[in-house]
Order: sequence, then structure tokens, then C-alpha cells
Amino acid sequence: MKTVSLQLVTVDLENGERGVFIGLPLIPEDSGDMDHQVEEIWFSDIQDVPEHLTFAQLIKMVELQVCRCTSGVQ
Repeated sequence: MKTVSLQLVTVDLENGERGVFIGLPLIPEDSGDMDHQVEEIWFSDIQDVPEHLTFAQLIKMVELQVCRCTSGVQ
């Protein structure tokens, strides 16, 4: 069975609300803490997805979003 690496990012707000985001791993497990300091965080627009979207289709959507967002980053 083919696997896909995923990572959860949990954000706690001062008002007690919490958001959990699922995505491709940001920091490899074998890297040091100092290798990957957070420089900036931004959020995409909220997107409605079909209710019966497969997990593979969701991952493809995430990959396309990441590619578009990082294509201008040098």
C-alpha cells in the first residue's frame, strides 16, 4: 500500500478557539530545530470541496495549492 506523509498543525487562539490544519510535512523528521525557523505564516482562502472527495483528490488539491504558492519564492 502506498502511503502519504501528513502533518497536523494545531493553532490555539487567545480566545480559546483552536484550528487544526492537515497538510504535507513542513519540517522533515531528521532535521535539526535550527534548520527550519518559521519566517512567515499565511492562510489561503477558504475553499469548499465536494463532500465525497477522496483522500487522494484532497492531497492533489493541497499539492497544487502549495506549488502555486511557492512558485514565486526564490
